[in-house]
Amino acid sequence: MNPKVRRRLTSDIKESLRELSVQLSLLNHHVSARVDLKDVDLECLELIARFGPMSPSALARRSGLHPATMTGILDRLERGGWIVRERDATDRRAVRLRALKERNAEIFNLYAGMSGAMDGVLSDYSDDELQLLADFLSRTSKAGHAAAEKLLE
Repeated sequence: MNPKVRRRLTSDIKESLRELSVQLSLLNHHVSARVDLKDVDLECLELIARFGPMSPSALARRSGLHPATMTGILDRLERGGWIVRERDATDRRAVRLRALKERNAEIFNLYAGMSGAMDGVLSDYSDDELQLLADFLSRTSKAGHAAAEKLLE
């Protein structure tokens, strides 16, 4: 491929990723407003739902938030009925955070429009193209995680 064309395509992809980031951020903001959560609360709830149950310190590490900040977020999520803090039977000092599936269905329904739209977009791609896209997104996500980790150093 012509180096100039490659640079242009690379630039276009980076620009599209920035636009996607903005659009997803706006979508998440609208979803969090609908369920009366702060954006950061919704992000933490998503982490608990995807990777939990987990300890508050594990959530703080995964989210990149200070543990003191995490306390307020967890208090709001628990008060809203989104999560429970469960004591470990073997170590009463240890706490695990668990998302409540009943409440999370509310959020799932708010994302249904985007999920359906993505089904439509993805239906236009072959299996090989989907594999390529999945690899690209996985590698892009890992690059974003590494860049965020570097900022925390």
